[in-house]
Formats: sequence, C-alpha cells, structure tokens
Amino acid sequence: MTPRVRFAPSPTGRLHIGNIRTAALNWLFARKHGGSFLLRLDDTDTVRSTEEFAAAIRDDLTWLGLTWNDFARQQDRTARYDEAAAALKASGALYPCFETEEELDRRRKRQLAMHRPPIYDRAALKLSAEEIAAKIAAGEKPHWRFRLPNTSEGRGLTPQPTLISWNDLIRGDQSVDLGSLSDPVLIRGDGTYLYTFTSVIDDVDFAITHIVRGEDHVTNTGVQMAIFEAAGATPPAFGHHSLLVGADGQALSKRLGALSIQSFRDEGLEPMAVLCHAALVGTSDAIEPLQSRDDLAAKLDFSKISTAPGRFDVAELKVLNSKLLHTLEYAAVAERLRAAGIEGREHFWNAVRGNLETFGDASIWWNVVAGDIEPVIEDSKLTVAAASVLPDAPWSENTWSEWTAAVKAKTGAKGRALFHPLRLALTGREAGPELKTLLPLMGRDRVLARLEGKRA
Repeated sequence: MTPRVRFAPSPTGRLHIGNIRTAALNWLFARKHGGSFLLRLDDTDTVRSTEEFAAAIRDDLTWLGLTWNDFARQQDRTARYDEAAAALKASGALYPCFETEEELDRRRKRQLAMHRPPIYDRAALKLSAEEIAAKIAAGEKPHWRFRLPNTSEGRGLTPQPTLISWNDLIRGDQSVDLGSLSDPVLIRGDGTYLYTFTSVIDDVDFAITHIVRGEDHVTNTGVQMAIFEAAGATPPAFGHHSLLVGADGQALSKRLGALSIQSFRDEGLEPMAVLCHAALVGTSDAIEPLQSRDDLAAKLDFSKISTAPGRFDVAELKVLNSKLLHTLEYAAVAERLRAAGIEGREHFWNAVRGNLETFGDASIWWNVVAGDIEPVIEDSKLTVAAASVLPDAPWSENTWSEWTAAVKAKTGAKGRALFHPLRLALTGREAGPELKTLLPLMGRDRVLARLEGKRA
C-alpha cells in the first residue's frame, strides 16, 4: 500500500520541536515509501485559530523542507461534517444530551464517592423523542455524544468491558477498553465540531492510510477506530511515538515557547540540523548530521523508535548544527555566502567552516579576513620584528610556516610566545581557524597594518 499520511496542526500557536517531530516522522515515512503528505489545518477552534499562525505553520514547514502534496483546512469542510453527522444521528450513533457542565460535575463526584468510574451514565438515552423535542422547543441546545459500542444485546445501557485492539506501528499490540470510557462529545452545544470527529471524517475523505502521532493520542485512537467503523470506513494503520522531555527529564510543555521553530530560525540554526534532531531523537540511531532529507528518510525505521520519552536538549541541537556546518562543501553554501556579501571563495569556506557554530559566524570571520578590525598588540617587540621579516607577495598556505620560522629566528620566541601575539594582532581573537589558511586571504597590506597596530 502506497502510504498517504497527514500532519494536522491547529493554528493556535507556533510550531515547536514536539510538533516537528510528528511532522518529520510522517513526511519521512511518505518520502521513503513513495507516498504523499497532506498538510491539514485543524482549525475548528475559531476563537484561538488565526491566519497569522496558519501562515507561520506553512512558513516553518517550508523552511524545514517538509513540503506537502495536498493542503486542506477544516473550516472549509463544515458542510461535509454536517452531512456525516446527520448520517450518524440517523443511525443512532450520535445522540443529543442536555446536561450542563455543573450537572455533569455533580454526577462525577457522586460516582467517585460510590467508588464507581466517573463516566457518563447515558441518562440522555432514556429521554423519549417527545422529551427531546420539548427541550429543544424550550430553547435548550443539545450537545451530541457518540455512543461507544461497549454494550451487548440484553445488557441495557451499562458499559461492558470492550477491548478495541490494533498493532501499533511503533508500540506493537495495543488495546483500549471502551467500557471504561465516557461516550465522547463530538458536537458542542453551539453546533461546532470537536477534533475527535472531524479528524476521522477528514482521514476517510482524504484516504489517509497511516496516522503517526504522539502517544498522548492512544486512547483517542480506540475511540476514533469505533467512529471509523460507525462511519462505514476501515481505520488506517496507527503509530504512536513517545513524547519529548527536556535534558533534565522534565516535560517540555511549559517551555515550548522557547523551543519554537521560529526561535531556532532566529538563532541561525540550520533546517537540516533541526530536522535530523527531531527525527533521530528517541531512536536507537545516533543523532548525526545528514545533508539531505532523502538520506534521513532512508534511516527511518519505526522499530528503532523507543517507547521511552525522547530526551531533547537544545545544547545538543546546537552541537549538531555545528557538526553539520563542518561537513558542508562549498557548493552547498556558495549562494548563501554571496547573499551575505561574502565573496564566493572556496578557500575561505574551507578555512572557516570548522570554526562555525552557525552560518552567520561566517560573516564574522569574513570581517576578520577582509574587514576593518582593531588589532590586539600583546607583544609590540615581537610584532615589529614580525613586520620586518614579512614575506613579499604572492602568498600561499606555506607562507605562514615560512614567516613564523623567520620570526622565531629573529626573536627567539617559540610556542605560545610566538603564535599567540601574532593571532591577536592579525585577528583580534584568542582562537580561530588556522592562520596558514587565513593569511593568504588577508593579503600583505592588511597584515602589515595590523602588525603595526592600525585598524585594517
């Protein structure tokens, strides 16, 4: 079966690393198996959903390279949900309820006091058609519950233990006892639909074959499989990945604002670094920098995803970002270097890439090579002597060793006493790329001026 998967965020906030882990696993699975990827905005929450967040979701996914084959949004499909709801109402699978939240809360408390599970008692199913009509005529607006298939013939309305099972793509054999759950509300009193319902109808209509999402949806899956069957559809395959925790083992939920994809973009991180970390964290594979999404897709194997929480550490992401930059060939960054105002010099990139934490650091080193910096003169006698034996142009990578040998012979300095003052004078920095590679890029005039303590 050619997979057709979906990523269905709600446009009520910015995408964060937890969202992207789900998106990446779906997109890479489709990529690996020649399938398709649907971006669906679950925007039935009209109060919190905004066009700004919807646009940001598309922008973040595009930045990561997680492009979609098809796009849909639930706000455009209300007529379809009305049609599907009418069919379920006609079959008796959806039934009207009139209890207020306060009334339901009192019932739950009574059930708990009697050591009974606090699930809905299906009192609304005892209402006659006349009673229902009278309530509606009196202005009461019903909410609609889905009757879970957890009773057997002759057992009335009392839920019975009813296991609904599936072989999870990640977690193996799973089951949910529908007898321990309340009939879920699928339509609110104001007529708006809940995710549990609209998601199923969309998955049917868009022919979704595989649903990969967080383990916090396992119970939802049991309920939704029952809704699929009530709608006359075969449920897709399901996979539930573990959730992420921080480096300290605590839940990320309160820190997700700081872990938004926009925050990573603002920090100058590479999209492939973010994607590699999102896809490989919590798996038996090493988290390593890969340069293409196809390479990452080839590594995807649901059997390698641990059921234990994935441990996300932004510091590790930044180290991964550095490693990725260190492996990038000049051809992969030539256009970006030119866009940053850096002359397209392969020698420069090869000289500095091993010292970059973010791509933006290349501009810092370009300024060291070709800009105007304040030299730091630590040992003026040494720098004066070094200027006096500075070789004539043209220079090559051998120039550094030839020059420092001449400075050593003239001054007797060696080791740190020789190299540290020269680095400070030429770069203004304590450490950095090898000077044998930077020196030819700086040029003789700039080097001489800096040895004399002049800005250059």
